[in-house]
Amino acid sequence: MKKNISPFLIVFTLFAASCNTDTDDKQNAISEQASDDEVSLIVLGTVQDAGSPQLGCQKECCANLYAHTDANRMVSSLGLIDTKNKKTYLFDATPDIAAQMDILTSQIDEGKKIVDGIFLTHAHIGHYTGLMYLGKESKDADSTPLYVMPRMRNFLNTNGPWDQLISRGNVKLKALQHQYPVKISDNITVTPLLVPHRDEYSETVGYRITGPNKRALFIPDIDKWEKWEHDIITEINQIDYAFIDATFYSGEEMNNRDIRQIPHPFVIESLAKFQNLTPAEKKKIIFIHFNHTNPLLNPNSKECKKVLAAGYRIADVKDVFKL
Repeated sequence: MKKNISPFLIVFTLFAASCNTDTDDKQNAISEQASDDEVSLIVLGTVQDAGSPQLGCQKECCANLYAHTDANRMVSSLGLIDTKNKKTYLFDATPDIAAQMDILTSQIDEGKKIVDGIFLTHAHIGHYTGLMYLGKESKDADSTPLYVMPRMRNFLNTNGPWDQLISRGNVKLKALQHQYPVKISDNITVTPLLVPHRDEYSETVGYRITGPNKRALFIPDIDKWEKWEHDIITEINQIDYAFIDATFYSGEEMNNRDIRQIPHPFVIESLAKFQNLTPAEKKKIIFIHFNHTNPLLNPNSKECKKVLAAGYRIADVKDVFKL
């Protein structure tokens, strides 16, 4: 069982804890004293937008999960911890934002419960609807910085209840542009990268997050790697961590919907694409954003063991990665 992480102790997970059932294996990590200028990322959720268990699902993947809450089934999100400046930033505002923000802010200050900024990727339900908890019915936040691309900005400004967050000053919109870095401290920049996805209401972006020593890529949603104007292998070569879309392991798990209408890179496609990477490059890849049907959510599945054996990692809630 993972414990809450002290702000003075950072744990680097060398292998994906979500596929290790043995406690000693889950603690197969290096612990170091955090310096005053430390910057790190923390995994706050790993599941696709609709969560797990998913509404109405009676398959084996969900049937036994309704009776209890599992923190490891929170919706996909990352947190950024800036220890020196005692600030935290959230990537995506999920329906699990209350628990996720509590985990994140407690890394800096037990008394501070609102982050210093939220970066949104797009307007699909698991990535922005947590904003509702910043409104007057809940926290009634005061000018929380909200970093958004142009279409996302327009969507929030012209649709309720989101426009009320803006008019009441619960959030303060901060404009983003494709490939323009945003400097949030002396040694941290965040760069949005447009990615192809089902953009009904807004564009979709991933983020390149650059700390004082390392860089990370966060792409929880993309249609297919081949559709992207960037080469994912080149991107992996240039960063230290790649948190990438693993919504479906394969097309076989979806037998009740036309999977062509919800395109994502299957994990098996990504494994084939990355098969010639060196072990060091493969270790950079951290699969995230799992549909409730994805066998990678099951630590005992053969698929989970296969991914680990190939040298990749699988995101687990409260994994921390130093930047």
